Amino acid sequence: MRSGGGRAVYELKPVRNKKIYEEIVEQVKQLIAEGVLAPGDKLVSEKELAEKLQVGRSAVREAFRALEALGILEVKPGEGAFIRRVEPQAFTEMLALALLMDKNTTKELMELRRILEVESAGLASLRHTPEDLARMEEALAEMEADIRAGNLGEKADWKFHYAVAVATHNSLVVELMNTIAGTMQKVLRKARMELYRTPGTPQRLLNEHRAIYQAIREGRDGDARRAMFEHLDKVEKGLKV
Repeated sequence: MRSGGGRAVYELKPVRNKKIYEEIVEQVKQLIAEGVLAPGDKLVSEKELAEKLQVGRSAVREAFRALEALGILEVKPGEGAFIRRVEPQAFTEMLALALLMDKNTTKELMELRRILEVESAGLASLRHTPEDLARMEEALAEMEADIRAGNLGEKADWKFHYAVAVATHNSLVVELMNTIAGTMQKVLRKARMELYRTPGTPQRLLNEHRAIYQAIREGRDGDARRAMFEHLDKVEKGLKV
């Protein structure tokens, strides 16, 4: 609900939490998620917000600083605090930073891959172009050459998965794949080093990638999703071993 003058009307709850500013941040984020606050909306003044929340103004200032650091809020001197429009690039930059800072991301990254790449395989099967298929074929050829040379082939592996993402023709999917690229190549190298201890693994991995490619090429979106899921599931289980 909005009042005249373009300022949003919304309700806030009194804060009782020890970390008061975090509770304020969560309430603002929740209002945005619910659509009560939208990009461009102006928050009430620092003094008014403190009174509504029954907290000190210092807690509100701290919350504003946190929201500004998160890219959610823009504070304009003499004008007030406004909800910012978050661009996709800002999100991916934050994700990249999180991956750099957290050294124990392998499990979470594999979960993200399943969420992202299984559906990507389905979309790629429906949207691919001859150029997309050529990129996948090139990656598969490199993977096969790596096996013959006794190399790990993690670069060709990533090249194939990236080609599938490009074939979705969804810019956000490609942006996310670019964001995790550096970390993912390290994980792929580690995965292949562990998985290669089992005889026959290199050829099995190649065959799994070929099955994904075949389903995409033939437009079998359900099979493409299934093949991608089974491949990623086996890789994750191999890493756990």
